[in-house]
Amino acid sequence: MCAILTAFSSVATAYAENPGQEVLRDGFDGKDFSPQGHLYYRDNTEQEAGSYEFQSAVTRNGGGALKLSVKPLCTSSEQNCSERAEIWERTSHRVPYDQGVWYGFAVKFGDPIPSGDHRYLIAQWKREIGPEAQGDFSPFLALRLNNGKLFATVETNYVAPPTGSGNGETKSCGGTEAPVWYRPDTNQMRALVATDANWSKEDGAEFKNCTDAITITEHGNKLPTPDSGWIDFAIYTQPGPDGTGRIEIFANNKWIVTVKGHIGHADKGLGKNQYFKFGPYRAADTTDWTMYYDDFRRSPNCADVLEQSNLCPPK
Repeated sequence: MCAILTAFSSVATAYAENPGQEVLRDGFDGKDFSPQGHLYYRDNTEQEAGSYEFQSAVTRNGGGALKLSVKPLCTSSEQNCSERAEIWERTSHRVPYDQGVWYGFAVKFGDPIPSGDHRYLIAQWKREIGPEAQGDFSPFLALRLNNGKLFATVETNYVAPPTGSGNGETKSCGGTEAPVWYRPDTNQMRALVATDANWSKEDGAEFKNCTDAITITEHGNKLPTPDSGWIDFAIYTQPGPDGTGRIEIFANNKWIVTVKGHIGHADKGLGKNQYFKFGPYRAADTTDWTMYYDDFRRSPNCADVLEQSNLCPPK
């Protein structure tokens, strides 16, 4: 018995020292967040437009799913105002920034699905920002919506293009190059790494140039469209601002893309951990917006997250 207790104690100590080794799950089947998921709704002024509900009318698995909604609150003239209802990982369970980890969750768009040319996010991964950091740091990975179409972006520190050109005339990227929006004024650049089948060049007009600092390997599948019902994501995140980053995106057990290279930020004052948050997030808009989420999981191992574990990519 002492040996068993010692083993359990060693595992608990290892998890406390490195939360990235934990396996987290929440099926949102109860009336509150599961103790095994270590998630919470951040109830602060930033989320005044948001609400959350544990409900059973719209579900994917089990008896419940989480309903997240935002209502119009900001005016179009307000600067840096947002409407959001996001679920966060608890701080003590965040994964170190230099480690890779698998996330899984299912999402369903409520009706009506936003179709405007607007800023909408449904999930994002960021680096902690300390008090000494200067600037506004975009998520190093984000699942976004624009014109009713789903797409994914990767953000990193600015890496000058090989030719020295900036955002000029729109270019077609070849090979594994990523379409990119250069933003040297903020020491950042944003790459377009995955889209749904309805995406057109006009939808991503800001991605005018190409970069070889971020490479994309496509696997013959597009992201599902927002009106296709439940979408189950399995996503691996390994930030690497120095060029060692890697992201894998699966949706509904189909391998979408592998992204490698410069991923994330390395500015002074940034924190030691990455963190994930999900839920509707937008700038000012005039209508209510609802999303449903189910089957959250997180693990260092792909087989704990990807439902068809035989599809897991090599490490």
